[in-house]
Amino acid sequence: MELVEEIRQLASRALVNESQFIVDIVISSKRGPKKVLVIVDGDQGVTIDHCADISTALSKSLDDAGIFSDHYLLEVSTPGLDQPLKLKRQYKKNIGRNLKVKLRDKTIEGALSDVTENSIALTQKVSKKETSLIEIPFEEIEKAFVLVSFK
Repeated sequence: MELVEEIRQLASRALVNESQFIVDIVISSKRGPKKVLVIVDGDQGVTIDHCADISTALSKSLDDAGIFSDHYLLEVSTPGLDQPLKLKRQYKKNIGRNLKVKLRDKTIEGALSDVTENSIALTQKVSKKETSLIEIPFEEIEKAFVLVSFK
């Protein structure tokens, strides 16, 4: 089994509740010990206490499984604003929020109004009173980011 997949399975068992999910696992080893970054999210969000609990449980599981023969640095975090949406579950949790969606040939912004198995729907303002609905298949999306509004 691949290292990332093995860590993903252990991390999934360390989640605090069923509304939480693993977004990504990143392993790097430039200099010094390997760094294992586990990015978690949740349908109702993830608190810093949840991250600490997941980190404690996952650290024990990694040590018990003997996955790393040397020292490693474990970091459990939530996706930052600069992180693109990766999972359909993340899109569903962000319905109603504004997204910036990068396609192969253009970038589109709009309010996420729906998520289906194969696509998302964005509502764009055409004028003050008029909107248009754009359906975008997942396979056309290169990256999508949640836009933060400070209104």
